[in-house]
Amino acid sequence: MKIIVPMAGKGSRLRPHTLTTPKPLIPVAGTSIVQRLVEGISAMNQETLEEVAYIIGPDFGKEVEMELVGIAEKLGAKGSIYYQEQALGTAHAILCAAPSLEGNLIVAFADTLFTADFKIDTNHDGLIYVKQVDDPRAFGVVKISDGGFISDFVEKPVAFVSDLAIIGIYYFKDGANLRQELQYLIDNNVKDKGEYQLTSALENMKNKGLKFYPGTVVEWLDCGNKDATVYSNQRVLENGTWTIPASVKLENSVIIQPCYIGENVSITNSVVGPHVSVGNDTVLHQVVLSNSIVQKKSKVENRVIHNSMIGSNVHLQGRAEDLSIGDYTSVK
Repeated sequence: MKIIVPMAGKGSRLRPHTLTTPKPLIPVAGTSIVQRLVEGISAMNQETLEEVAYIIGPDFGKEVEMELVGIAEKLGAKGSIYYQEQALGTAHAILCAAPSLEGNLIVAFADTLFTADFKIDTNHDGLIYVKQVDDPRAFGVVKISDGGFISDFVEKPVAFVSDLAIIGIYYFKDGANLRQELQYLIDNNVKDKGEYQLTSALENMKNKGLKFYPGTVVEWLDCGNKDATVYSNQRVLENGTWTIPASVKLENSVIIQPCYIGENVSITNSVVGPHVSVGNDTVLHQVVLSNSIVQKKSKVENRVIHNSMIGSNVHLQGRAEDLSIGDYTSVK
């Protein structure tokens, strides 16, 4: 089994945080989004994980590439790096990893987290993981036949056709066939809404007799913007068990669980939690902090903060606010 992870997007809705860190590498409860995604899929997989192939932007840098390869290697798999030079759609992004599109594989877009309690059924031609949503207009959706397989794929429907949104995780029994169908779209300039869409390839494969079945997840968490990422952090914390490292300095302060506290954090005269993640080497002094993310090597003083996301190497001092502050910022 292989995992293909398209993650070359700029993450513009999560700025300023993505100006210095690619969105999939932003930590949620101390672990990057992409690492949580890959580890979650690996846990669902009943076969040996051979490879994790990442499609990234050409400007991500060697440090990011090494981190991604390391995630794969910790799972006993090969890590491969491919580049998407232009944002031309989901089908184009996956095809950038053409040499790795062989055999059983899972395609997982690295802007989402999920909770699942099942194993992948590799007997089907394919599985498309979906979740019921209130407003499907922003998503690709599927329609289900009376036989239980998917009858139609619709990309961002204007009129209602289904409320089963595709969450960005797909299983394919034959990766080489997927590669051929993606290449067909490029060679024949088949676009939908101006881009090469994976749903177009899925529709072609379905019309040739392949049967795709819906897979469902218990919970689907988006990390597209600040509020969504803070909420995802909250849910990850609620689903885990957290301990405070021995290296944490805790003085005249209270931590209300669930919270993730990194190594060498200093917390003085403060109330932290619930639903707070604090990165390594951060200092909190005279703060009331709840439902928020503070990344590594930051210093926050004399603040009441809620529903906020604060980057790394930030110095923040002053009054109460709802904040989204990127890396290397000083506010007094």
